Amino acid sequence: MLNRRLVEDFFSRKIEFRGVERELKIEETEKITSIVGPRRAGKTWFLFYLISGVENGMYVNFEDIAFRKLEAEEFFEVLKIFSEMKQKPEKIFFDEVQALEGWEILVRSLYDRGYRLCITGSSSKLLAREIATQLRGRTLTYILLPFSFREFLRAKKVEPDVRIFEERGALLRHLREFLWYGGFPEVVLSRGRERILSQYFDEIFYKDFVERHRIKSLEFGRFLFEFAFQNFSKEVSLRKIKNFFGRNVSDRTLYEYSEKIQDTMAVFFLERYSKSIYRRKSWPRKIYICDLGVSSILGSGEDTGKRMENAVFLELLRKTNENPRLRFYYWRDLRGREVDFVVMEGARIKQLLQVTYASARDEVEGRELKALFKAGRELNCSNLLVLTWDYEGEEDGIKFVPLWKWLCYPGIISPHALTSFINKEGKNKYQAGGEDW
Repeated sequence: MLNRRLVEDFFSRKIEFRGVERELKIEETEKITSIVGPRRAGKTWFLFYLISGVENGMYVNFEDIAFRKLEAEEFFEVLKIFSEMKQKPEKIFFDEVQALEGWEILVRSLYDRGYRLCITGSSSKLLAREIATQLRGRTLTYILLPFSFREFLRAKKVEPDVRIFEERGALLRHLREFLWYGGFPEVVLSRGRERILSQYFDEIFYKDFVERHRIKSLEFGRFLFEFAFQNFSKEVSLRKIKNFFGRNVSDRTLYEYSEKIQDTMAVFFLERYSKSIYRRKSWPRKIYICDLGVSSILGSGEDTGKRMENAVFLELLRKTNENPRLRFYYWRDLRGREVDFVVMEGARIKQLLQVTYASARDEVEGRELKALFKAGRELNCSNLLVLTWDYEGEEDGIKFVPLWKWLCYPGIISPHALTSFINKEGKNKYQAGGEDW
């Protein structure tokens, strides 16, 4: 039910962007812009940044008390109040739109009446069912994740000259911090990180999983959440999850909960590569998580290699904003040989990518290279890349690139492609040759 006093109070507040400018680039379009991502990834601040470029933008947060009990059809009264207080909005920005029952019908109705719209939500369903059924062809969707390593360095005002060994060492120290505490903006910019991360885990679990999906088995739901955050970068099967739980849980509940946990955008299940769509969609799959900091508070092990691999997964996911045709899987043969990522553009395999915690050539395990060669022959791909901790080189057609360089300078595909670190102002810059991958 609409409370006019609360609505007027909400619109009387001044909106100011105060934060780190994000790398996500939004295309100017007449279509609806949809921005999805896990809770606390910075979507609200990103909306504030977008609003700062609009003369008369109308911002509505559906998790604010002014709109929590709003019916979709009552929004036109809200629109009337805003126009009375200011003027007709140039563009409408909806934050956490999934909190409004029937939001998709409202968004379509406003769009059909000529309003320009930008919406955010902490739910992958904005990418799937609702958009597919109600907003088909009317929206462009982007993913906003917690800070990338580049944004992490910018937030900390770090601009190392990596030609200097001491500063390169400092960069590796920052990378280790990033892999351990993650990139949630508030965590990066605040103290008391463990307390904040613990709060985030509970908030995502209860608001985006339990409440949104009306989860009945809290015990199994909690187990599934913690299992995912403690087993990231690992291949798992539903049977394995069921055996780990050790209590009676139906196969139907297991399948339903595994799908719903992905809807939070806090957990992702990566499919195994196969030409058969049936095999791709079946289990086992590999688990990845939206931020590594949460796993640390749950007592996850200090496997730096697994943390590196999860960071690479998130970076590949970010790249889908720039290239919607990008897809990626993992590869595994019957003998258990595995390649971490098969990167595809459309139907073409562009690169095979392996991640290893190695600072020297002799630390790279032979089995990882054998798997890479085997997959390269089987998939007819010669673009083979190994991301290391701090080893760089090229051997037998395989390129070895440090993770920090791949994360900081994403255009690099060759160990010698970086031609310039410093621009005229003395800031870090890159000029990369070759393809993007």
